Amino acid sequence: MPKSLILCDCSNTSSVHSDALSTVDSITCSKLHTGLCTHQSDAAAAAFSSGDAIIACQQERALFTEMAADLDLPEPHFVDLRDRAGWSDEAAKSGPKQAALLADALRPSPPVKTFDIVSEGLCLILGAPEAALQAAADLKDHLNVTVLLENPDDAPLDRSFDVVAGRLKSAKGALGGFTVQIDALQQLEPSGRGALSFGPARDGGRTECDVILDLRRDPPLFPAHEKREGYLHADPASAPALRAAILEASHLVGTFEKPFFLALDPTICAHSRAEQTGCTKCLDACPTSAIRPDGDHIDIDPNICAGCGSCAALCPSGAITYDDPPTSFLFTRIAGLADAFRAAGGTAPRLLVHDRDFGAEIISMAARFDRGLPADVVPMDLERVSGFGHAEMLAAMACGFAGVDVLVAPTTDRSALDTELVLAHALSGTPDALRLLEPSEPTQLCDALYGATPKAPQIEPILPLGTRRQVTRLAVKTLQPDLAAPLPLPENAPYGAVLVDKDACTLCLSCASLCPAGALGDNPDMPQLRFQEDACLQCGLCTHVCPENAITLQPQLNTADDALSQKVVHEEAPCECVECGKPFGVKSTVERIIEKLEGKHAMFATSDAARMIRMCEDCRVNAQFHQQDNPFASGERPRVRTTDDYLSKRRDH
Repeated sequence: MPKSLILCDCSNTSSVHSDALSTVDSITCSKLHTGLCTHQSDAAAAAFSSGDAIIACQQERALFTEMAADLDLPEPHFVDLRDRAGWSDEAAKSGPKQAALLADALRPSPPVKTFDIVSEGLCLILGAPEAALQAAADLKDHLNVTVLLENPDDAPLDRSFDVVAGRLKSAKGALGGFTVQIDALQQLEPSGRGALSFGPARDGGRTECDVILDLRRDPPLFPAHEKREGYLHADPASAPALRAAILEASHLVGTFEKPFFLALDPTICAHSRAEQTGCTKCLDACPTSAIRPDGDHIDIDPNICAGCGSCAALCPSGAITYDDPPTSFLFTRIAGLADAFRAAGGTAPRLLVHDRDFGAEIISMAARFDRGLPADVVPMDLERVSGFGHAEMLAAMACGFAGVDVLVAPTTDRSALDTELVLAHALSGTPDALRLLEPSEPTQLCDALYGATPKAPQIEPILPLGTRRQVTRLAVKTLQPDLAAPLPLPENAPYGAVLVDKDACTLCLSCASLCPAGALGDNPDMPQLRFQEDACLQCGLCTHVCPENAITLQPQLNTADDALSQKVVHEEAPCECVECGKPFGVKSTVERIIEKLEGKHAMFATSDAARMIRMCEDCRVNAQFHQQDNPFASGERPRVRTTDDYLSKRRDH
C-alpha cells in the first residue's frame, strides 16, 4: 500500500528534495508545507485521516502523536530529514541522502525478545549514618527500606524503616535480584525500654533485595557500576548526585521489561575443551561481568548484561550474536542505505554510525548551530555503537560506502571498538576510510567530516548475507580482489592458520579431537592431520593440548578457494601388522616405541615379545594367547564338589 510522505521545510529553512524522495518504493510525496506544526496543522490532521502517513519531522513528534490520538487514529510514522540532511551547508546536494534516510525509516524492525524483571521495592541503603538515614527517610514512603550501619549505636528511634548492623562482605545480582552477604550481622530487638538494642553478631548473614543505594565513599561494589541496573552509587558530599540517586531509586518498583540483548549458541563456543582453556575474548571484554565460564562454553546472565555488544563483536565463532536487533538486520540496513543512495543518483556515500543519545544530539546541534552533515554522509543510528565490529565496517565498505566513521560517545565502551578497528584496517586495505570520531562539540564533528574525502570504491556492491565470518570473507574478496597471498593480520585476530612442526608431531590427533570448530581433523583411513583454514578460530586450544608443543598459530586471512577445503598438514606412513598386514598406527611412532622397549623392558625382553608391538590389536591378543607363558592361561579347573563329596567325609554314616 502506498505511503504518503508529508513534507515540511520548517519555515523555509530546510531543503527538501521531493524528486529524490520519490525514488523510494511505495512513496508519494505531498506538497511542500512550511509550518506543518503551526499554521498548517490542519493539513497534518487531514493527512492522518487519509491513510498511512509519514511525517518528515522528528522535533514535533509529541505534538503530532497527540494530534492523531485526538482524532482516534494510530500514531503516524516519522523520519528526520531536517537535522540529518536539510539543515546543512550542502543541503542542496542532499537528495540521495534524504532518499536513503527515508528508505531506512520505512524498513520494519524485527520484534524484540524481552523478559520481565519484577522489583518489589526492597531497598538496601549503605553508607555513613547521616547520609544513609536521611536517604531512608526520603524513600520510606516509596520503597521498603533497610539501612545497613556498621555501628549499632547510630541506629535511630524512627521505626518507619528497618535498620541492621554489620559489615558488608559481598554483593551480586542486579535489579530485582540482588544477593548480599553481611558479616557481624546484628538485627534489631524492637522491644524494651531505653535505647534500642541489637541481637548477637553472626557472620555469614545473607539477604536479598531489589535495589541497592550505595552512599559510601568506598569504590563501587560492581565493575561498570553505572551499567548495573538497580545499583545506584552516589557521593554523599554531592547534593545533586545524592538527590538524583534518591529520585531514581524511588521509581525502581514494579515490573520492568528488558530486552534479551544477546543470543548464545553454546554448541559452537570455543571457550574450552577437556578442561583446557581456549578463547576468553568475551570474558575479558565484558564490562559488567555478565559472562562467566560454564564447562566447555560460557553463560550469559541477561539480568546483568547491559547490551554493549562488545562480546558479539569479538566472538570468533559466532556463538554470541547481538539480538537487539540481529546482525542480519543490521547488514540489511547497511545495504539498504547504500542502495537507496545510489538509486537516487548519489555516488560514494559515507556512513556515520552513532548512538541514539549522544550521537543524535550532537548531530542535531551541528545542524542547528553549525554546518550540519555533508551531503555524502549518511547517518545510521544504533542503540549502542560498541558492538559495531570489523564485520560490519567491512560490510559497509563492500556495499558501496566510501568510508565508515563511528561516532564514539564519552560513555561508549571502547574494549572492543579499538581492537576491531585495527583488524578492519588490516582487512580492508584502506585504513584511512575507517575511523573512530570522538568530538566533544558540534564544530569538531563538522571539521572531521568536511575535512575527509575518501575515494569512491571501484567495486561491485555485495549483498551481505550469512554469518559475520562469511560476510567478512566476501567483503575482503570484494575490496581486495588481487590478493595473491594470505593477508597478514594483527595478533589475536579470529582468522588464521596453524603451523605444524612435522619433526615434533606424532599424529596423536589430540588437537583434532578437541578442535571446537572442526578446523583440524583426521583421516580414518590414514595417519593424517588435516586443516581447513576458513574454519579456524585461532582460539588456541590446539596449542594448549598438543603434548609435543608442535603447533603454533599464524593470524592471517586466506581468500583463496583452497581455504574452504581441508588439506593435509602432516602425514606419515602407516604401520602394517606383521601378521595380517592391516594398518593400525603410525610407523614412526611404533618404531620409537620398539626402540625404547625392545630388550629394555621385562615384558619385551625377547624378540618374539617385542614383535607383538608390530601387531594390530587382534593379532596381538591371538599371539599372547598362544605363547608359552600365556597371561590368559590358567591351571586345570577344579572339579565341582557335590553333596556326595561332603557326605563321604562325615563319620556318622
